[in-house]
Amino acid sequence: MAEILAGIAPIFALILAGYGLKRVGFPGEGFWPDLERLTYYVLFPALLVDSLSSKETAGLPVALPALALILAVCATALLLLLLRTRLRLSGPTFTSVLQGSIRPNTYVGLSLASVLLGVQGLARSAVAMVVLVPLVNTLAVAALNRYGEGRPRTGLIGVLRELARNPLILACLAGLLLNSLGQRLPFGLSDIAAILGRGALPLALLAVGAGLRFQQTQGAPLILACLFHLVVQPLFAAAACSVLGVDPESRLVAIIFTAVPASVSSYILARQMGGDADLMASVITIETAVSALTLPLAVAWLG
Repeated sequence: MAEILAGIAPIFALILAGYGLKRVGFPGEGFWPDLERLTYYVLFPALLVDSLSSKETAGLPVALPALALILAVCATALLLLLLRTRLRLSGPTFTSVLQGSIRPNTYVGLSLASVLLGVQGLARSAVAMVVLVPLVNTLAVAALNRYGEGRPRTGLIGVLRELARNPLILACLAGLLLNSLGQRLPFGLSDIAAILGRGALPLALLAVGAGLRFQQTQGAPLILACLFHLVVQPLFAAAACSVLGVDPESRLVAIIFTAVPASVSSYILARQMGGDADLMASVITIETAVSALTLPLAVAWLG
């Protein structure tokens, strides 16, 4: 437990630092969106390609960890759908509760997996991301198409188009392909990618903190989203891993990626497609704060 806390503490310290810097206006309002784009399109892809193409990630288990994550996310979404009418959630409120229950913050997941498992953590995180990013985006857009209000709809083709352009997914696939071919990036690009990748995790966590915002919103849906994401979904993941016999390292990564707070991009999607954006902003912020307590417990007890 002490090792887990030691690994998690710097992650949340950087998130808190990002929040504080944004609130005091340093280094400037325009800096944070640019930092997020730099991290998303350059630094994290460089880190993933360089790490996944190394020989240390050869023979990575894929099928069972992927299936465990699919089962955990789908079980969480299905249970929420069954509870929607009973809990009398409006359509937009339900979509934000759903996003807040299933969408992981990949920056936090990658950071923690890297701290606890090193290169192997990054490799197994790639499996988690290749599975989770398309799955949760498809479920979220499907729910917003059905229950969102007052915004343009995005069809399945639009979802697939966005996923095909996602730089993190593309980087994971490129790294795994190079690994399977026994190749590294040519012409010294591997060294360049390694240098860029060193800045990915700390800068991404600062950006996560800068994106947090507190807003007044109804309490019950907020509590429901936090409960499902930080408690129920990790329990489903642990059960699925146990039933399927997933290896310990992949199980730990599955717990991490189902127990991290909701992604900041959930707010953007809620705003664009008629979800409850104010609720979504509160869910992201409160989950990030509460997960500082729940995440080490989930990793220690379920991982």
